[in-house]
Amino acid sequence: MKTPSASNTARQSPSRRFRLVGLGGTFDILHKGHEVLLRKALAVGDRVQIGVTSDRFVKQMKKPHNVHPYSVRVEGIRRFLRNEDALERTEIVAIEDEYGTATMSPVMEALVVSKERFRVARRINKLRRDSGLQPLELIEAQMILAEDRRPISASRIRKGEITRTGEITEKWSRRKA
Repeated sequence: MKTPSASNTARQSPSRRFRLVGLGGTFDILHKGHEVLLRKALAVGDRVQIGVTSDRFVKQMKKPHNVHPYSVRVEGIRRFLRNEDALERTEIVAIEDEYGTATMSPVMEALVVSKERFRVARRINKLRRDSGLQPLELIEAQMILAEDRRPISASRIRKGEITRTGEITEKWSRRKA
């Protein structure tokens, strides 16, 4: 089997299904962008491993805002997966760095990432190659924009700019007027 290189790695949903797909993130406030990422992984993977940043790793990241505790973030993901009837196909693991288990898993075949994290995914594949593992197929999930054409993010939701679905809040639109 031919090893995919960084240049021929898929950026869109491949037509084949993978046995195990990974993805990761903080998932502070589960929003429409997270849902698209999770659904993409579920669409291409028989099983999905979801890496969620541990509380310790969140502290190291020095985010400019508070982040919900790990248990709260995981419960939000589990609730979403139950609603999608996909909980039994997933495993949620704590990650202690930006690579999670993707650099060392011999059974993971693909990684679903947002455009902003594609650079990290390429580093993961370099580390995998350096350690003798096959690189992962990289699948880019569509970046979801809010009504103002800027990405939906937990920090914007926390500031009160947008809702979880990307709508501009009344409070924010009055402030900008």
